[in-house]
Amino acid sequence: MTQFERLTIDDIARLAKVSRTTASMVLNGYAERYRISAATVERVLQVAKDHHFTPSQSARALRTRRSNTIGLVIPDLTNSAHAALAQAMEWQCRERYQYQLVLVTSDENPVRETEGIAHLVSHQVDGLIVVPCTGDAKRYEKWMKRLPLVFADRRVESSRIPYVVTDAVETVATLVGESIARGAREVVYLGGQPELSASRDRLAGYRQALRQHGLEEQPDWVFERDYQRESGYELMKSWFAEHQRYPQALFAGSITLLEGVLQFMNDAHQLAQAPGQLMTFDDHKLLDCLPFKIDAIIQDSAQLAEHSLRCVFALLQGDGAPDSRLVPARIRYRRSRG
Repeated sequence: MTQFERLTIDDIARLAKVSRTTASMVLNGYAERYRISAATVERVLQVAKDHHFTPSQSARALRTRRSNTIGLVIPDLTNSAHAALAQAMEWQCRERYQYQLVLVTSDENPVRETEGIAHLVSHQVDGLIVVPCTGDAKRYEKWMKRLPLVFADRRVESSRIPYVVTDAVETVATLVGESIARGAREVVYLGGQPELSASRDRLAGYRQALRQHGLEEQPDWVFERDYQRESGYELMKSWFAEHQRYPQALFAGSITLLEGVLQFMNDAHQLAQAPGQLMTFDDHKLLDCLPFKIDAIIQDSAQLAEHSLRCVFALLQGDGAPDSRLVPARIRYRRSRG
């Protein structure tokens, strides 16, 4: 037997000495339409306030076919880039649309992601934004008949689902190209799952920079695993064990991979040794506190959130299929560009 008291609208009606219908009309904002007296309205609202009662969102959703909630599925809240996206989306949902954001995480696990989507759909969210953890279009397209669905941060190439992602190729090419122009003749790349669009875009930018500067990629330069911190640690540890030194330049494909690299550098050398040039996709203010300079690509979380929500609400309002969108990124230079 639970110790918590779960009040229903019948309880509020009984305490306010009104019918269930009257209590429902008052609590759902229909008192004026049905000419319920001011005294009755005040009594019902006071009882509800005294007992911290709000009407059931599930029941309201069944009546109105709207829950005023948007679902968000992201891989990992410990990833500062995904956390920033969730924060921007929550604020814009609440302030611009008067909607609430409901969030679940997939842990980069396709089964867990599907379970999370099903959970949100079962709770009648009005639309869904997903940072997909696979490239399997069939996993997502089955939900398109149920509700508006938009991809954010990553896209699925063979899918019809609209997406809003960072325009990463040129930005990565610019940052890595500048490293080569400063004299680097060895640029190591650490990336995430190769089946993800974000991984392909970042690697494409890296390789574009090599081509543009006449630098031939070597067999021990490119490594892809996933975006977990532990992978950054193990990839850096393995590379150092083979070469007994750090590379001339290193590009980490995410802030989480960079965290792993830094952890290895700290464990092995107390941050007294480092690659000649360090670069990363995604930024964090703690990078300002390190004894060496790390240039970082900054995604525009606010724009990613804004355009993703616009797509969802365009679908919700029946305005037709919205256009997918690439959002520009920018570079935070900590190292002198001279």
